[in-house]
Amino acid sequence: MSVAISATLAANEALDHRRRMGLPVLPLAFGEAGLPVLPSLERQLGTAAGRGAYGPVAGSTDLRTAAAGYWHRRGLPADPGLIVAGPGSKPLLYGLLLAIGGGVVVPRPSWVSYAAQTRLMGAEPIFVATPPGEGGVPDPDALRAAVTLERAAGRAVSCLVVTLPDNPTGTLARPETVRRMCEAARELDLIIIADQIYRDLVFDQNTDFPCPARYAPERTVITTALSKNLALGGWRIGVALLPEALSGLRDRLVGVASEIWSSTSGPTQQAAAYAFAEPPEVVERVAASRRLHETIARAMAERFTAVGARVPRPQGGFYLYPDFEDLRERLGVDTSAELSALLLDRYGVGVLPGSAFGDAPGALRLRVAISLLYGETDEQRLTALTSPDPVGLPWIAAALDRATEVLTDLTSSCEERIAVTA
Repeated sequence: MSVAISATLAANEALDHRRRMGLPVLPLAFGEAGLPVLPSLERQLGTAAGRGAYGPVAGSTDLRTAAAGYWHRRGLPADPGLIVAGPGSKPLLYGLLLAIGGGVVVPRPSWVSYAAQTRLMGAEPIFVATPPGEGGVPDPDALRAAVTLERAAGRAVSCLVVTLPDNPTGTLARPETVRRMCEAARELDLIIIADQIYRDLVFDQNTDFPCPARYAPERTVITTALSKNLALGGWRIGVALLPEALSGLRDRLVGVASEIWSSTSGPTQQAAAYAFAEPPEVVERVAASRRLHETIARAMAERFTAVGARVPRPQGGFYLYPDFEDLRERLGVDTSAELSALLLDRYGVGVLPGSAFGDAPGALRLRVAISLLYGETDEQRLTALTSPDPVGLPWIAAALDRATEVLTDLTSSCEERIAVTA
């Protein structure tokens, strides 16, 4: 099977190529947290560097116990014996899909790897649209209709994947929507995989977080990792929590893991156990990161709104999903891929087309990530992290101003081109 490189990684490589050519870039494509590693985590990793032996496939006792505590503090019963560690939540997700088998329902739009991993299994993803303004969760009524149709055609459908909060839209589904989705999943006997890698980056920490395990605990698997909340994407460490009712799935997942990654990096597990225990400096770093992401995401959203794009208010993570439908005639493009290519080729702005996330090609939506704007050096990034006014920092202000310039020129130049053609 031919598998193309992930759209996010491909866009990042295209921007790196432009940099090497000496061309200006505005990196809004890659979903990396863009912040330095917390020093205490560096020390933990260093002290564990001598752990060169293979460890338990499911992960060390220390890591699984710390992860259980992390979930307990969020109101979720968690047995360390039902937790499985892996080299990132992405491999864990693929391992789960392999262990479950059958067709997979994914929201439209949704993170690029959900559909790609389903295709790696030899199946086509079953896309179900999300409700307006609520990303990451399929519309409950549409979910019932889609699964019923697939099964009537003789195809097995076994699970669905949801993201709370969502990538690509940066929004959080309402508790009522999640409750109804869980009811539909129970009626249809679907396992729910809840990707909660952005949970700690929900901007309003007083909001009612709608975890599917609240409504369907017997069929909800939760995955998370440290790549977003603590900017540790390169460390490759994640954990999955399975309910007692799915203990058999836990055993199958461990079997899959034993044949793919054998065991997760020992030094990284030790540092991750420290992080999941949430000592004060970890809690403070996550809170500071959350504030920075919120400030810059909302500042960037204002830039897109000012030129006439519709932008759902970001609620978590570091993403925007502007919709250019109202500007279609002025832009002179037919697809989101054409629009993203125009921004890259003419202006050096890297974004991802909505079609990469399952949207119809003609839907003029883009995924915008703001998390690589915080600085070119660790010194700048730490300054952004601690500044009471990060928007006012020269390098961030310059990036936001460049976005305004590009978007203004994009719409005005298209208007001029249309006028000349007419």
